Amino acid sequence: MNDPSEEGAGPRKPLAEHPSLDDAAEKRRQYVAANRDRIREMNRLWRSEHLDRARELNRDSMRRAAARRHREAEVRARGRERAERWRVEHPKRRRESQQRWVEENREKVREYYNRYYEAHRDEVNARAAAKRDADPERTKQITRQWAERNKERRAELQRNRRSDPEIYQSELEANAAARRRKRSLSRAGLPPKLLHATTAAERRTNKREADAYFNDPSRPEHLRQFTVLAESLTEHMLKNSARMLEFAEAYVSSRARMGLPSVSVENIVYTRAVEVVAERMCRVDLLTSRDVAAAVRSTKAEVRQVERQRQFDGLMKAVVARVHRDRRRYVVDAEVENRVRSHRGKPPASVRSQITYFAMQEIVERVPTNLLTVEDVRNAARIAILRISLPFPPPNAKDVPVHRRPLG
Repeated sequence: MNDPSEEGAGPRKPLAEHPSLDDAAEKRRQYVAANRDRIREMNRLWRSEHLDRARELNRDSMRRAAARRHREAEVRARGRERAERWRVEHPKRRRESQQRWVEENREKVREYYNRYYEAHRDEVNARAAAKRDADPERTKQITRQWAERNKERRAELQRNRRSDPEIYQSELEANAAARRRKRSLSRAGLPPKLLHATTAAERRTNKREADAYFNDPSRPEHLRQFTVLAESLTEHMLKNSARMLEFAEAYVSSRARMGLPSVSVENIVYTRAVEVVAERMCRVDLLTSRDVAAAVRSTKAEVRQVERQRQFDGLMKAVVARVHRDRRRYVVDAEVENRVRSHRGKPPASVRSQITYFAMQEIVERVPTNLLTVEDVRNAARIAILRISLPFPPPNAKDVPVHRRPLG
């Protein structure tokens, strides 16, 4: 039989629409708001009396929460997978959608970028610099194109910069100093100053290499080993260059007699020198082939400079000695030369210059000058002229003081 109370009752209302449930929920909220301390105390007492049950309920609640989080994570992951598949399958529509959104939300995009840039300024600048350094030609092209499109903007930026009196005055002074330096070098017969303009990418690369070099914890010992190698190699070559050259020439001759490929005598000299010096050093474990090559280059430059200075001094002393030995003959030749010049309508030349020129012609073929330039020979002649400008010493003078001028 049916319950009499159900007859003629009509359709039931959903629980969410039943007015009594809303009233009960409202009364419960009011009661909880008015009795928070009492409810908290009753919960504490119940938990203390039913600890096992409370823990069981807590575990059930945690399991349900974990399962709910797991389901929600799976739903999100499936959504991401679907979105990624859609982006891969429809790249054109994705790009159009992004462009459309950007066009419709310019202000938001600008706000997002500014906010991100303020929070990650160093990272953004580093990525932009790395992108420019990766393709310098493209960077130059973009810069030129921007300059072509924004000529007025460039002019405005330059005017604003030069509106500062201090900056404008400093630029004028720098330009004037450069012009004075150029005129001074030109009057002295020297070449203009050579400048290598480095780009920002080159400066950043140099800075990274310098940081990596000096921040290396093993660098002090590495530098010590390199310094000892370079100094010892230079000292060894300056002291034993002739003996090392004889050894290298004999080694090359032996290879030629055996029918082996020819090798450079200089390479053999420095290879053997490096072996000798390395055997005498206590530690060479941190040195690389690049370090050895750098030490060899440094030694070659130093040895060449010392040998060049030696040839310069020898030429200068030989000229001065020859002038003192044959001064009477050179004076007569100078007088004859001046008579010839006078006959041709030319002004007479200085006697000191004439006799120095005669002595230089006779000496230059008899002393080694393969490392000297034309300017070095002229400098040697000028110093010799200064030396013989004094009264001539007696012909049997042994020690002739000579002005020494280091070569650049």
